Amino acid sequence: MTEDLALATLGGGCFWCIEAALKELDGVERVTSGYAGGHVENPTYEAVCSGDTGHAEVVQVEFDPSVIAYEDLLEVFFTIHDPTQLNRQGPDVGTQYRSAVFTHDGTQQEQAEAYVEALEASGSYDDPVVTEIESLDRFYPAEEYHQDYFDKNPAQAYCKVHVAPKVEKVRKEFAKRVSAD
Repeated sequence: MTEDLALATLGGGCFWCIEAALKELDGVERVTSGYAGGHVENPTYEAVCSGDTGHAEVVQVEFDPSVIAYEDLLEVFFTIHDPTQLNRQGPDVGTQYRSAVFTHDGTQQEQAEAYVEALEASGSYDDPVVTEIESLDRFYPAEEYHQDYFDKNPAQAYCKVHVAPKVEKVRKEFAKRVSAD
């Protein structure tokens, strides 16, 4: 990562969905699926899926803040998942699918907290926002077969039903921010 890039680490259900959607954005240089927020070092996908590691499925986003602001990433992130679902997103159930923002510094912490407060105040949701906001301790990249999963498996049933609609939502609702690549 170059000095000009910043990091954001976000969990909103299955990392395949969040990764594919955020990769669409101009200024996002790389998105890596992985795990964070737990107590087990070097967790495997199988261990995380057991629910015993404390980790969430997350993505780590390398982005150019001169092209896309952290707050803009938060806006897209909160649009492509339901932050009111506790320990789940759609069909995926368990603490590993929780809504979470893992911050990299105090500024991100303040921005994430302010974003959630504004979201709550807006009355956009009938239920309270349950997104966890905490400082990132450590990010563990997921196994290679999880990286760029949607790009490699667009015809897979889960991808067609759950990932593709999130990608399309980003392309439609954030068209001015979508990369031309």
